[in-house]
Amino acid sequence: MARFELKLPKMGESVAEATITNWLKQVGDKIEADDAVLEIATDKVDSEVPSEVSGVLVEQLFAKDDLVQVGQTIAIIETEANSEPIAVIEEKVIIPAAVAEIEKAVEVAQAIVAPVVDFKGTEKFLSPLVKNIAKEEGISIAELETISGTGKEGRVTKEDILAYVAARHKSPVSNPTIPTPIAIPSSQAVPVSVNGEDEIVEMDRMRKLISGYMTVSLQTSAHVQSFIEVDVTNIVKWRDKVKSAFEKREGEKLTFTPIFMQAVAKALKDFPGMNISVDGNYIIKKKNINLGMAAALPNGNLIVPVIRNADQLNLVGMAKAVNDLGNRAKKGKLKPDDTQGGTYTVTNIGSFGSVFGTPIINQPEVGILALGAIRKVPAVIETPEGDFIGIRQKMFLTHSYDHRVVDGALGGMFVKRVADYLEAFDINTDI
Repeated sequence: MARFELKLPKMGESVAEATITNWLKQVGDKIEADDAVLEIATDKVDSEVPSEVSGVLVEQLFAKDDLVQVGQTIAIIETEANSEPIAVIEEKVIIPAAVAEIEKAVEVAQAIVAPVVDFKGTEKFLSPLVKNIAKEEGISIAELETISGTGKEGRVTKEDILAYVAARHKSPVSNPTIPTPIAIPSSQAVPVSVNGEDEIVEMDRMRKLISGYMTVSLQTSAHVQSFIEVDVTNIVKWRDKVKSAFEKREGEKLTFTPIFMQAVAKALKDFPGMNISVDGNYIIKKKNINLGMAAALPNGNLIVPVIRNADQLNLVGMAKAVNDLGNRAKKGKLKPDDTQGGTYTVTNIGSFGSVFGTPIINQPEVGILALGAIRKVPAVIETPEGDFIGIRQKMFLTHSYDHRVVDGALGGMFVKRVADYLEAFDINTDI
C-alpha cells in the first residue's frame, strides 16, 4: 500500500491560504481519481479540492473552519500501489466557483469605505502588513499606541493586531465613530414564521456576499442616473441579415451584446474620465479599458467576468469574448483572472424584458450601463421631404455613475456618445 499526501493547491498568485468549509469525504471513504474531497473558501474563490488518485481516505489533517496555507498537506489517501514512500501530489490549479468576483468586489469595497489612517503620528515601528490591516479596519493612531506588541523590542506583529481586531469586533461600541463595512453576518437569530406557514430559507454564501456588496456600494458612491433612448433599427436589420452566416462561419452565435460592448469601449476611449476608480481622496486613471459583463448564473445569482482591452477588439473578437465568458459563467468554469481588473461594467437587463433600470455601481468603478429591452415603437422620422411616423426598433440606456467624481455633464455626454455610436451603425458593415 502507498500513502499519498493531498495538498492545498494553488488558486492564483495572490491567494496564500484557504478555509476548509466542508469535508465531502470522511475517513474510511473510497475515493476515485478526480473525486472532490473537500470544499474550501478564500477571499477570492470558493471551490472543491479533487483527488488525483484512487484509494481510501485514511486521515484528515485539518477540521472544518481551519485555515490552511497553500502547499500544506490536508489529507492522506491510501492507494493500492506497491510503492512504500509517500508520493507528493503535484499542485493542481483548480477551477473556481462563480463566487470569485463577488467576494473580491466585497473585499475592495470594504477597503474603500474604511477611513484612511495616517501613521505619521506614531513613533512605533509598523510593518507594511500591520499598516495595511490597520487601514482596512479603520484603526486610529491612538488605538495603535494601546496595542502591546509581542515582537522584538515591543513591535506590533500580525498576530497582535489581528487579536486586537477580533476583540474590537466583539465590542463595536469601543469605537462608535468609525463606520463598519457590510460583511457576511457570522451569526444571526433565525426569524420565526408568525403564522407557521411561511418558509424561512437562509441565503446561500454567494447571496450573502452580493447582499453585503450591494449595500456597501450604495453607502460608498453617490449614485445618480442618466437615461437616453436609442434607435437601433439598423443594428437589428444588420444582425438579422448576417447572424446565420456568422454562426456557420465562426461556430458562434451573434448576439446584440458585442455590438453594444464595442460602442461602450469606444465611448470610454473618448471619455477617459469614466474609466477611473476612487481610492479615498485619490482618483486612479485606468490605462486599459476592461469591460465587465454582468452574467446570470444557473442559480439566479450574478457574476461579472471581464473583457480585457476591449477597445482593441474588432466585432468578431468581441463576439467570441462575450460568448466565451458567458458560456463559462453558466457552467461555473470561470478562472480567478476572468473576474478581476474591470474598469467599467455593462449589464443587459433587457434580456429579462426590462425597459430600463437603475443598476448599482460595481466598486471600485464609477459607472455602470444598463441595456434595456429592444422594442418596436412608433417614432417620428425626419426626412428631406418632411417628418412622418414609422415603426422603429428602440431601447433605453441607463447610466448610473458616481457623483463624487463624475458630474452630470460627463455622465450625460458619455451615455450620449454610446447612443451616437449605436445609431450611426453602418448596415453594410462586413464581419
